[in-house]
Amino acid sequence: MRLGRWLATFGRFWWEFIVGDTPEVALGVAVIVVAGWLIAKSAQAAAVVVVPLAIIALLAASLRRGLKAA
Repeated sequence: MRLGRWLATFGRFWWEFIVGDTPEVALGVAVIVVAGWLIAKSAQAAAVVVVPLAIIALLAASLRRGLKAA
């Protein structure tokens, strides 16, 4: 029982830490990491360009969403 409670608390902490209020951003980061890994396996130079551009696009979308909510 004690272990189950500890695991639930531990899981909730990491969920709040990683996902927080915007699961879309957490999902976007996961997609960018996987896409970057897949691109880097075949064309490392392309990954160096694509990943930062994807991060900038994700941050811009998150900022736009945040400004609309405010």
